[in-house]
Amino acid sequence: MTESRFDGLGGRLGGEFFTPGSSSFTEFLAAHRPELLHRDDQFLPPGTRPDPDRFPHGTTVLALTYRDGVLLAGDRRATMGNLIAQRDLEKVHPADEYTAVAFAGSVGMALDMVKLFQVELTHFEKIEGAAMSLRAKATRLAAMIRQNLDQAMQGLAVVPLLAGYEPGDGEGGSGRGRIFGYDVVGGTYEKFGFHAEGSGSPYARGALKKLYRENLSRREAALAALQALYDAADDDSATGGPDIGRRIFPIVSVITEEGFERLPEEETAELSHEMVEARRNQPDGPTAQPR
Repeated sequence: MTESRFDGLGGRLGGEFFTPGSSSFTEFLAAHRPELLHRDDQFLPPGTRPDPDRFPHGTTVLALTYRDGVLLAGDRRATMGNLIAQRDLEKVHPADEYTAVAFAGSVGMALDMVKLFQVELTHFEKIEGAAMSLRAKATRLAAMIRQNLDQAMQGLAVVPLLAGYEPGDGEGGSGRGRIFGYDVVGGTYEKFGFHAEGSGSPYARGALKKLYRENLSRREAALAALQALYDAADDDSATGGPDIGRRIFPIVSVITEEGFERLPEEETAELSHEMVEARRNQPDGPTAQPR
């Protein structure tokens, strides 16, 4: 049995927990417990080139701003090559009260990244006594993506989508939803209106181009997201549409001035049934409306 970090301390925390330092939880671990952070030599033997098709990958996720904030949605399918690895994967996760992360890419690494990001934001708020700004959150997530660069270059990439609600300035300015996209090397790009990631994203973005407009209601935004995911599933085999028989529906969440909220399954099911029924008469979906 290995020696415990706290042997001889009577269960008390070590001195590193009381030493002033960075407000970053990741930097704290790197300084005091680096073995808890994955390293290349721990994850892959030297010279190994993994086959990405042997690991579950998740697609497709999207986000769009609407009248009250920002909405995120994701299909539920994970694939391994030509196989369906999972039918009910959750790709949209709250990061804190006013921020959420959706992901496409290597599922195992993405879930670890999301969990670490959640702890990172909580740690910062406890140390600094204030929440991190949305732009700072986007920058911190970019740094985590860059830490995964070696694996990304070998096909084990994680491409997250960050969305959050930024409150008003308290002087008459209203709050708004904001969306940030990334590339595999950590480049950060603010997106306006809507954005999508994953193998089905070109089709989802194409659908949102014709359906998106400013000041959508929550219901209209949710239907636009479901229509976009349906179009993505129609042309991309790695994206799963609503599974009516198994009652597996896309995850839809919103972030407003009230905070993060995942739409109840009953609401998502109702909207999915409505959309699928409408597609019986209009298989290619709704057309663009005059702006």
